[in-house]
Amino acid sequence: MALPSPHLDDRRFQQFVDDAKRYIQQRAPEWTDHNVSDPGVTLVETVAHMADQIVYRLNRVPEKNHLAFLDLIGITLFPPSAARTDVTFWLSAPLDEAVRLPVGTEIATARTESEEAVVFATERELTVYSCELAYLVVQRNGETAADRTSELAEAKDLLCFSESPQPGDCLMFGLTAAVPRCAVALTLDSRVDGVGVDPRQPPLVWEAWTEDGWTACEVDRDGTGGLNRPGEVVLHVPGGHTKSRSGRREAGWLRCRVTEPATGQPFYTTSPTVRSAEAFTIGGTTGAVHAETVRDEALGESSGLPGQRLRLAAAPVVGDVPPLNLQIAERDGWVDWDVVPHFAASGPDDRHLTLDAATGEIAFGPSVREADGTMRQYGAVPPKGAVIRARSYRTGGGRHGNVARGAVQVLRNSVPYVSEVINREAARGGVDGETVDEAKARAPITLRAQDRAVTLRDYEELARRAAPETARITCLEGKSDEHGAHAVRVLVVPQAVPDPGGWLRFEQLVPGDALLERITRYLDERRLLGTRLAVGPPFYQGITVVATVHAFRGADTDKVRRQAHEALYRHLDPLTGGAHGTGWPFGRPVQSGEIFAVLQRVPGVELVDQVLLHPADPLTGKRGDATERIDLEAPALVFSFDHRVRVIGDGS
Repeated sequence: MALPSPHLDDRRFQQFVDDAKRYIQQRAPEWTDHNVSDPGVTLVETVAHMADQIVYRLNRVPEKNHLAFLDLIGITLFPPSAARTDVTFWLSAPLDEAVRLPVGTEIATARTESEEAVVFATERELTVYSCELAYLVVQRNGETAADRTSELAEAKDLLCFSESPQPGDCLMFGLTAAVPRCAVALTLDSRVDGVGVDPRQPPLVWEAWTEDGWTACEVDRDGTGGLNRPGEVVLHVPGGHTKSRSGRREAGWLRCRVTEPATGQPFYTTSPTVRSAEAFTIGGTTGAVHAETVRDEALGESSGLPGQRLRLAAAPVVGDVPPLNLQIAERDGWVDWDVVPHFAASGPDDRHLTLDAATGEIAFGPSVREADGTMRQYGAVPPKGAVIRARSYRTGGGRHGNVARGAVQVLRNSVPYVSEVINREAARGGVDGETVDEAKARAPITLRAQDRAVTLRDYEELARRAAPETARITCLEGKSDEHGAHAVRVLVVPQAVPDPGGWLRFEQLVPGDALLERITRYLDERRLLGTRLAVGPPFYQGITVVATVHAFRGADTDKVRRQAHEALYRHLDPLTGGAHGTGWPFGRPVQSGEIFAVLQRVPGVELVDQVLLHPADPLTGKRGDATERIDLEAPALVFSFDHRVRVIGDGS
């Protein structure tokens, strides 16, 4: 932490008054009435009050100097980051024409009595293309694809796969158009069920043909139970979907492929059939950011002097690339100027400027006197009288943009044929801007590390600088038998917004490949030669608590059970759990004794009868034997999984 600022003068109002009275006794002994009713004492107190204000301002000088020194070494406040999420626009009905949603279409959360709406804006144009089913093709594993379109038109019952389905069998749907980032509904009718398969977990995967080959589609809902009954399948097609040729058939292809069954997963003994099939587009998905776009903001006219500074009307500025599109009117029209981090490499003809994203201040290049007495201009100077405007920039960001999935559901712009909008995953990445105190604490670390990773603390700080939107980052010495000699292991926990109800899903705690790659690339450029770098998620140890509690007489047992579950999920939370509410400590064991204390504090609980801990696998759902203590290794965190609480009340 930063050194405390000294008090240059630690005297206060009463001390000034007391010193003045003692001085009066020495210089004017005939003045004996020192009570507050004396007019002279009133004058003394007035001067003491003014002196106290001057001392207060004097003691702020070290703080001002401290901030000035931080500015000299290039320490500026980090701007906030904006949360991002994918939003899906659902059409009111299938259409024969494409529906286009422009960039900047605004959607928001619902406004309540206590909270304002959180506004998002789309980052790219979305086109919801119209499509129909053109071809139906069956391809058995290792065989040539067979066109069954004509037989489908005759309403014949067609086998979707081989009579005895094998992994690799495919049922392919050819669409009349490519539908990237669209939601496609397939309405299927069948006569014979696929015997042997569990409709809740069929061994099937839906894929779309993209520029990179077959890519998995997200299944929104499957009303057919794995092609076992008539129903509708809604697929979210990936962004790279494109038309391709299969034999003489050119279409936008989707396919349903039989996969190898997992351990214990039922498999088909006979093939399901299809009698009729239809395809149509019912929506589309695009990215949205928690920020508002400002366009064509007039900033005034240039003074023609070096080092001119201007300020944007809205701040902070979201850190896009580039964060600001600034234009200056010259003889040939509006000319773009580029935002650079500094003017060190800028020549006198380079149209460069710097931007303090936290405050919105724009600075043009200065003129500096060199050692030989000559003047050097760093960056071009806008002509005198030239009109300056901000063509576009985005402002906003912050933690309040991290909303749960399903929270964004208000369409602020009227869009024809769109009935509703929703975010199917939580918004993540929103971070508040850095405060002055945080910058003061960061400065000594920055000076010590000099943008080089040497110690474990250096790796942590640099990783946070590369990805400030992460929830937790810790660095450990890697095991030589696992990561090699001189290895450093960086563990990354992403932000995760609980679903309604306060529960986290396991997949929310797994950092994305893009995030890990960004941190790895940033640290790799700053690590010491010979140091091995491993960046990844921690190991999550699933914990299931099985407890029995007694409620007070007259207490609502359902409410007590619900609050007990909330207390367990809150305490055993990798992000906000633990004794201090800052996340469960890495490697800290879980003991039944502290779970007793957590449950005992739940309102309505009179007695905690029994607490058992079960280690659990969050992926498979399997639980281990009951125990009173579960130990965690150093790179491990806890994850709450399916707690069970029995509440005994009056009627039990």
